[in-house]
Formats: sequence, structure tokens, C-alpha cells
Amino acid sequence: MVRGKTQMRRIENATSRQVTFSKRRNGLLKKAFELSVLCDAQVSLIIFSPRGKLCEFASSSMEETIERYRNQVKQFQTENSAIIEDLQLQHLRQEAEIMGNKIKVLELAKRKLLGEGLGSSTIEELQELEHQLERSVCIIRARKMQVYSEQIEELRAKEKLLASRNAMLNGKCLVQTKETIDERTQQRANFQTLNFGEGSDVDTGLFIGLPQKKNQAR
Repeated sequence: MVRGKTQMRRIENATSRQVTFSKRRNGLLKKAFELSVLCDAQVSLIIFSPRGKLCEFASSSMEETIERYRNQVKQFQTENSAIIEDLQLQHLRQEAEIMGNKIKVLELAKRKLLGEGLGSSTIEELQELEHQLERSVCIIRARKMQVYSEQIEELRAKEKLLASRNAMLNGKCLVQTKETIDERTQQRANFQTLNFGEGSDVDTGLFIGLPQKKNQAR
């Protein structure tokens, strides 16, 4: 009878799952023992059943095997970290080299824009450089006109604000001037009333000659 291929998935039936676990656990322990004896290998095997029961096998001391495993993992991590650091350093060097080349290209382009180092340029490169400069000049002029327009609008707004404040100050000045004139007029009227009123003893009549003649005439 040909044995069918077992599908690698969880066995749903609890009884079948427990039977399969027991058989394969025993087989695994046997294989571990055979491997340790035949190959003189240090083998340790730890198994926890679905119910939490521990099953283990060690060709020597389990603690020694676990400690050796930890040291091996630590050493591997250290070596792996060193490899990763070397790779990162190499990557940074490559990036630095790429950036250095880009900087050189940009500096050369900058010199050409300033009219320097054009001896090795071809006619096509010179024409492209000329078109680029023309585009740059157009952009600069457009920006300059925009700045001019913004400044003009700002000055107009300030002019309107100052004109409004000037009109308000002129109005206040006129009101204060009118109040001052009215006050002075009222003061003069009050002064004349006090000095030349009906109850005054001062003779306001017009006469010619000395005061004595005036008294004789009376």
C-alpha cells in the first residue's frame, strides 16, 4: 500500500493530532540521538506539546549547549553588525563620491553661466547656454516688474491712508480754529460789556480842549 503525501496544515481532529504528535516526536528524538552518535555532533532538542508538556534531548549538557548557542548568536550578531557597518560606510562613501561629482558639474555650469571656461564648449552647448541665459533674463525681468507693481500698489495705499489722515487732521484744525475765534470774540464782548456798560461812571462823550474847560462847560 502506497503511503499518501501528508498535507502541511493543522490537523483538525484532536485525537489524530495527538497521535501524530506522539509518533513524530519519538521519531524526531530518535533522529536527534542518531545524529549525535553517528556524527559526533552536539545536539539539543526542546519540544513543548500542545498541552505545555516539555520533552527534551541533549547529547551532552543542555545548559552548556544553550550557553554555546547564545555565545554563537552573540558572535554572529557582532560580526553581522560589523558587516552592516562596513556596508553602510561603503554606501556613504559612494554617496559622497556621487555628490562630489554633482558639485563639480554644477560648478562648471556656474562658471559657464558667468562666461568662464567656455573654451571647450561646442556650438550646441554655447547656443543652449545662450537660450538659458535669455530665459533667465526674462524670468528676472518679469519678477522685477512684479516687485515694482507691488511697491507701487503699496505706495498708493500709503498715499490714500496719509490723505485720509491729513483730511481728518485738517477737519480737527478747522474746528479748533473756529472754537478759538468764537472764544476770543466772546471774551472781547465780555470785556466791552464790563468796561463800557450802562452802569459805568466813565464819560464816553466827545469833547475838545483841556479837561478843565470841559468841567466849566458843564
